[in-house]
Amino acid sequence: MGEQTLRVLACGDVEGRIDALFNRVRTIQKKSGQFDLLLCVGDFFGSSAEAQKEWEQYKSGAKKAPIHTYVLGAASHETVKFFPSADGCELADNIIYLGRRGIFTGASGLQIAYVSGREAQQEPAPAHCFSPKDVAALVEPLVSTSKFKGVDILLTSQWPRGVWQYGNNPEVDTRYCGVSSIAYLAYQLKPRYHFAGVEGVNYERLPYRNHVVLQENAQHTSRFIALATVNNPAKKKYLYAFNIVPMKHMDPAELVKQPQDVTENPYRKGRRDTPAEEEPASQFFFDLGKKKPQHQRQHHHHQQHHHQGHQGHQGQGQGHQGQGQDQGQWQGRKRPSDADQFPGDQQHQHPKQPRKPPQPTGPCWFCLASPEVEKQLVVSIGTHCYMAVAKGCLTPDHLLILPIGHYQSVVELAGEVVEELEKYKGAVRKFYKSLGKRCVLFERNYRSQHLQLQAVPVPMDKCATEDLKEAFMVQAQEQQIELMEIPEHTDLKQIAPPGTPYFYVELDSGEKLFYRIRKNFPLQFGREVLASEAVLNMPTRADWRDCKYSREEEEELTKELRSQFQPYDFTMED
Repeated sequence: MGEQTLRVLACGDVEGRIDALFNRVRTIQKKSGQFDLLLCVGDFFGSSAEAQKEWEQYKSGAKKAPIHTYVLGAASHETVKFFPSADGCELADNIIYLGRRGIFTGASGLQIAYVSGREAQQEPAPAHCFSPKDVAALVEPLVSTSKFKGVDILLTSQWPRGVWQYGNNPEVDTRYCGVSSIAYLAYQLKPRYHFAGVEGVNYERLPYRNHVVLQENAQHTSRFIALATVNNPAKKKYLYAFNIVPMKHMDPAELVKQPQDVTENPYRKGRRDTPAEEEPASQFFFDLGKKKPQHQRQHHHHQQHHHQGHQGHQGQGQGHQGQGQDQGQWQGRKRPSDADQFPGDQQHQHPKQPRKPPQPTGPCWFCLASPEVEKQLVVSIGTHCYMAVAKGCLTPDHLLILPIGHYQSVVELAGEVVEELEKYKGAVRKFYKSLGKRCVLFERNYRSQHLQLQAVPVPMDKCATEDLKEAFMVQAQEQQIELMEIPEHTDLKQIAPPGTPYFYVELDSGEKLFYRIRKNFPLQFGREVLASEAVLNMPTRADWRDCKYSREEEEELTKELRSQFQPYDFTMED
């Protein structure tokens, strides 16, 4: 078996039978060797008192999962309470909640797309449901790039509507099974493996094509596999074991090999043989604005309670900017009023009463409203973010981009804060480019309580982007840090749930490097790499504490930078 081959287990609805699942996994691993990860679809938790008691043992650490386990969110309103965040988090040792929807990219390069819960039948979507916006937000960034070929694995709780077309028939009443939005998702993302649950049966569809024969270049095939409930009395299959080499490491010719039993794509538009009782083909293409046919809103008797929706958290903006900034030196620029700060915020029932920004538990040196913040270093203030000269800066134009409110890391930022952070990143890149320098951005979410996105310029004539990348990789290897490259279209939130310690670098080419911190990470690693002989050749400035300036020097440095940056400062625009 090659180095890139992963051994994966997929599981159907656990419904709180966690001991039964992990006992079965232990038996399999004892017999067949270790697997790399376990992926669970459908409802992982159960609503009974017994299931709750069983889970508490894992949550408390009394018991531990025998394998890295990744689970989807609630597929019924009774189990929403087990998920503390809509954005994904570690639920217990070795048990990770992936999140509402996103892409998880492992260190091996394996790409797993996922959508938790059921298709919403109302707006706003209840906490155990996903909305059309969730599906669009997952699909659009991926398919918008010409390099996108598909994902390795897709995890959903519900089946895709019409997956049985051209294939073998499942043991379910197909009039009431599956939803159009998942069919659209599978059609667009072209997963090599698609796993689903909730129907209580095992169904392994024949593999299907993702291209039209003789009209399009050959593409890889997809396999849809539905899994039954753990420990079901009918002894239907609920665990599926397979080996997979991540798509990015496969030989293209090997990837597109077609098995003998391959069928046409069940979701392709314009099928001629759609039975009368089935939805028209257009319904597979995300036409969710229209009212669903009545049969779409019905389910098997064992599922009916899952759709008793209640309004829950949406996993969107978690806070807004701090207040009370010293505005004396910012006269003349546009400062938004309270009413301006929340335009079109549909999530708030009372938009005129915005939520307060996240508050620090103690003194914070970086919250702009805090008395501890060193305002003589501030270069620019926006609505949600601000920019400052780095204390003990590596170079005179070494900057920090920070949220005004108290957020610990990029992955915890509210949507509007992310938007402005990206504006600042773009402005800083243009600023550095005008000086003939490359922009290197890095963040260390470890032993820090407030997000500091470091922006360090490197003269273009000193080293190329490839040299920068190599410098980080070489030093990481020397210190046994497994720095991995993240695909361009991957959002950091998709691989680092809130609370995850990590180190992250973004080069001027757009290439991103990531390391999930385990323990004992060198706090000055980013500076050490950039200060090294291979890059800026100023090793004595690797530690900020060795680069102190007087307050007068800091004020002069900031004044100079503020003047230089002004042509690129979008906050100065009317």
